[in-house]
Amino acid sequence: MTAYVHTRTDDSSEPADDRRPHGPPPAPRRRFKIAGADLSASIAVFLIALPLSLGIALATGAPLQAGLVAAAVGGLVAGRLGGAPLQVSGPAAGLTVVTADLIQQFGWRTTCAITVIAGLAQLGLGCLRVARSALAVSPAIVHGMLAGIGVTIAVAQLHIVLGGNPHSSVLGNVRELPAQLAHLHPAALAMSALTITLLLLWPRMPGRAGRLARKVPAPLVAVAGATAVAALAGLSLPKVDLPSWKSHALAGLPEGPVLALVAAVLTTTLVCSVQSLLGAVAVDKLTAGQSGLSSPPQRADLDRELLAQGAANIASGALGGLPVAGVAVRSTANVRAGAVSRNSTMLHGVWVVVAALALASVLELIPLAALAALVMAVGIQMVSLNHIRTVTRHREVLVYSVTTLGVILLGVLEGVALGIAVAVGVALQRLARTRITHEVTDGVHHVRVRGQLTFLAVPRLSRALHLVPHGADAVVELDGSFMDHAAFETLQDWEVSHTTHGGSVERTGRSGGRIAEPFSAAHSCCRPWTPWRNHTCQESTPVVRGGRRLADGISSFQRNTAPLVRGELARLAREGQQPSQLFLTCADSRLVTSMITSSGPGDLFVVRNVGNLVPLPGAESGDDSVAAAIEYAVDILRVESITVCGHSGCGAMQALLNSPSVGGQTPLGRWLRHGKPSLERLAEAGHTWARIAGRAPADAAEQLCLTNVVQQLEHLGQHEAVRRAVAEGRVALHGMYFHVGEAQAYLLADSEHLFDRVAPGSSESSGGSESDRSAAGGSVAGGSVAGVPMGLERSPV
Repeated sequence: MTAYVHTRTDDSSEPADDRRPHGPPPAPRRRFKIAGADLSASIAVFLIALPLSLGIALATGAPLQAGLVAAAVGGLVAGRLGGAPLQVSGPAAGLTVVTADLIQQFGWRTTCAITVIAGLAQLGLGCLRVARSALAVSPAIVHGMLAGIGVTIAVAQLHIVLGGNPHSSVLGNVRELPAQLAHLHPAALAMSALTITLLLLWPRMPGRAGRLARKVPAPLVAVAGATAVAALAGLSLPKVDLPSWKSHALAGLPEGPVLALVAAVLTTTLVCSVQSLLGAVAVDKLTAGQSGLSSPPQRADLDRELLAQGAANIASGALGGLPVAGVAVRSTANVRAGAVSRNSTMLHGVWVVVAALALASVLELIPLAALAALVMAVGIQMVSLNHIRTVTRHREVLVYSVTTLGVILLGVLEGVALGIAVAVGVALQRLARTRITHEVTDGVHHVRVRGQLTFLAVPRLSRALHLVPHGADAVVELDGSFMDHAAFETLQDWEVSHTTHGGSVERTGRSGGRIAEPFSAAHSCCRPWTPWRNHTCQESTPVVRGGRRLADGISSFQRNTAPLVRGELARLAREGQQPSQLFLTCADSRLVTSMITSSGPGDLFVVRNVGNLVPLPGAESGDDSVAAAIEYAVDILRVESITVCGHSGCGAMQALLNSPSVGGQTPLGRWLRHGKPSLERLAEAGHTWARIAGRAPADAAEQLCLTNVVQQLEHLGQHEAVRRAVAEGRVALHGMYFHVGEAQAYLLADSEHLFDRVAPGSSESSGGSESDRSAAGGSVAGGSVAGVPMGLERSPV
């Protein structure tokens, strides 16, 4: 459904002749359209925003109209000007505690003035273009702030749920809770319980009826249900009171101590800005995979969003509304409802205006206990268990906890300041916690550094280095990601001095000798292709562009990687290659063998071809390259294992599926004939005979990729050199499947054709029998493969 409004600036009744040859051409007809998806999404967001706006206003102690004003302004002003078109702004639960404190300390009219000044501050920050740098605040601090605010909201609203009135602080609310429990208001408690029950159960209704019912937002159902029950039962409860708009209080001149006003403005600006910017980033993630947009989704313009939030706060404060910020609940509902442009956000503001003017008598039927229960549930949801698990994994529980407790006990600004101080302290402690050891092994002195090497560790580094006698052989092992200038000079000066006195120094590990920048592993496989991925070229022809990319890649290798691997490559040049494994895989460019096996120079003897095929002996069709490589690896290099590695999305397997009779006419067709036994085996065995990590393959293409690995292992076992080496017990055969999209390797674990997941941090698969994992090798016998997880045991160089 699309609504159109047409306007014309030309006079269609006037003939189009040449009597006005010098006049301007007729202006084009302008068309304003609203997509049907935006219209439906705006209604869904409005139905959520209406009860939440009233509830947040109730929680702050502001006039209830203030919540409606902020919702309307957030939709119309921030929606029209914002840099995140699908983000919905309005009164936010994260601002409840801040606003309640301001109203209690300064009164309502001054609070509105503080909102206006905070909006001006946001405009200034937006003009300075510092929005994205504001996201540098640790997520542990942000999540801790929101959790502290959520606890404060929930504890305060609990008193209203029980039929009483909240107190001014969390400690006061907790202290008075026993007395409140002793004087329950049964009707208020019943309406609150009904609201929370509907809020929890409505999204979980099963079946087709449930799917249809869930199109109505749960907050609306919860509040409407409690309102209907209260009205039908004739319960005597405090209800929404919306005075006449004629008596609505607007902003006044700020009154109060200057320092207190400055702190209030800073707090409001901080919370509004951080919540809005984080919300815009979250909306970016939501829309990244959204279909149906009129154009591909783009990243939010955070500076523009900050300017829009400033303008909205100026307008909301001037009109007597609550502070405005981006709201996660409404933004998520907007995206999931299928909104495609900012029109949905603006329309939701229009519906709020209509409701405030035309539905006042209906809104005044809502019990305050229902709104309090709704806001209490929102506050509880702000304490996210997922966030707690995340900060625990990243060892930032202390920062999170201090911020949360600071917000609860002291206030938002004080809690955030404490969180920042603790975060800085933790960062410095981690930076200073560097382990430096010295030991002697076979006459060689080893100085090992674990951690970041900064000026804080220079005294310990100097002591360890001076334990190495003059003239001795020394190895300095650096395992860190950073070395500052002071540490670099200390190490460099000692190396020069030690070698001058006849000693030798070998520097190993993850050092690059580069100052104040991340180091790379000695054989880092990721570093060379990062510039290619980000490379942009000005040349117009593909040939020049490809040549430039090749030259840039080689240049990057010579500059960054060659100094790190030169010593190891020199050793391999002297001693010759001694790879432990033959790795036979597809030529697909997404398969980076050294990366997925954590291997370095000299570890793998790699054979690549289209489809990771192993032609049967005598069926090479004039191409003996694969057979020659197998013979060379087994008989000359004496490898200990051979791996056949397939992968997801293999074009060769897809070609076999699409054209089963492929072959003969082109070099590619003739080569793919070697894959036809895999196709025939798949047709005979069915589509479920091979499993991957306990599941059936996703589709026929994946099944064929798995089947092809098993089939090529059997082909491999029929080559004379391989058959002889397996019989002697000096070569093991392994099957492997790499899922490109998951970045996950699977190993052929047993004779039941199970490709099992390789667990992170382990060289063994995460499943399979104990005997499988402890076996020393595999064999090919009787047409079946008995394999064990591949031991890619060679450590990185």
